[in-house]
Amino acid sequence: YSSLAALKLVRPEWLKIDRSFVRDLPARADDCALAEAIFGMARALGIAVVAEGVETEAQRDWLVERGGLAQQGYLWSRPVPAAQFEALLVQVEA
Repeated sequence: YSSLAALKLVRPEWLKIDRSFVRDLPARADDCALAEAIFGMARALGIAVVAEGVETEAQRDWLVERGGLAQQGYLWSRPVPAAQFEALLVQVEA
């Protein structure tokens, strides 16, 4: 309750879906229902959503179909040192 109550006081730009909800998508119905509820609440409040812990194409596709375009996880990249990240960023921007 307290985390949801904070949304009344603080208007975040982003709401993160924890990897514990993403881990079993799209196979586990409870996780699908919770993630869909989070997307719905965020849309109603005008808050963008980022999904954490995306590791499979099935998770990616499920999230994209529901508007979850912002994603983090091993599907995209494992953690890298700052210098390597900078080099990757330069490649993407080129």
